[in-house]
Amino acid sequence: MTQPIKLPFYAKLACILISLISFSYIFCIAKDVITPVLMAFLFAVLLLPIFTFLKHRLKFPRHLAAIICVLTFAAFVVGILVFISYEVRDMANDFDTIKKNANAFITDIHKFIKDSFNVSIGEQKKYIDNVTKDSVKNGNATIGSALISITDLLLDCTIIPIYTFLFLIYKEHFILFLAKLINKENHAALQDILSQIKVSINNYIVGLLLEMTTVAILTSLGLWIIGVKYFILLGLITGILNLIPYIGIFIAGIITVLASLTGTGETSIILGILIVNIIVQFIDNNLLVPLIINSKVEINAFVSIMGIIVGGAAAGIAGMFLAIPLLAILKIIFERIESMEAWGYLMGNHVPRKFTWRVRRPKITS
Repeated sequence: MTQPIKLPFYAKLACILISLISFSYIFCIAKDVITPVLMAFLFAVLLLPIFTFLKHRLKFPRHLAAIICVLTFAAFVVGILVFISYEVRDMANDFDTIKKNANAFITDIHKFIKDSFNVSIGEQKKYIDNVTKDSVKNGNATIGSALISITDLLLDCTIIPIYTFLFLIYKEHFILFLAKLINKENHAALQDILSQIKVSINNYIVGLLLEMTTVAILTSLGLWIIGVKYFILLGLITGILNLIPYIGIFIAGIITVLASLTGTGETSIILGILIVNIIVQFIDNNLLVPLIINSKVEINAFVSIMGIIVGGAAAGIAGMFLAIPLLAILKIIFERIESMEAWGYLMGNHVPRKFTWRVRRPKITS
């Protein structure tokens, strides 16, 4: 029987770093292919309990159960989009009011800058015209990038359901493939890893949905109190965009401010919107995220923030969304491999016990 090769610490560290760099490089150059696959994997894990229920309890054929799961999920997403588009259509009828209130609001800002910073309105408009001219010069490139982004989004919306369907029907096939990669004595550990990954991803996605719903309700309630029109729509948009770390709530705030101009252009309403967003974000960051999200994946805040930043740099918004579940999967794997256990502990959210070094005092020899 062959003995496993024991490498020194620096060799293990070098292998780990080389592996991380290699995987990161492959992900960056193939992100357009890998990102839809990872998104479909998350959705497949989320739909797996429904698939199992239809297949084993109701005795549906494998393919029919997978089709029902994908269509149910797609109908849920389409329903939300239809509701949003219906409300946006009503909002578009108030375009003239938005334009009028926006002009009044911009005029108030011009006056405030003039009174506070002694900059004339003519100088402000001249500066805005210069900025606008610079933006127009790059307009073609911006439109081209937007068209490419829309095309990629439509392609992803088509291919992700197909990948999700294939993950569901080939679930046992993929598990058997993983089992063939490792020795039989490690099959119990593999089964434990797969079950923990399924539980962690399910808990994370369910936690995200709970967080989205809570943020949407709180935002809608706050906007209703201060008298903003279309408060349900704006609360729903805020809850959905809140899934995008950092920039999501900023975009939602801009949309809410613009939508508030359908009723009035008063500065007090806009300040009220900002206050509502700040309060909701305070509740989200200090109560919802620790209780709902962090408790599900058990990843500390430092690793989460670093992962979100790296994911955003590598694959944009999709990378930011995928960062936390991928980190959770890596943490589960690391904790069950003896040589990688320290890295799993580093990523975890454990409260360390008091640690004292146990060393012998060196003796001086003559």
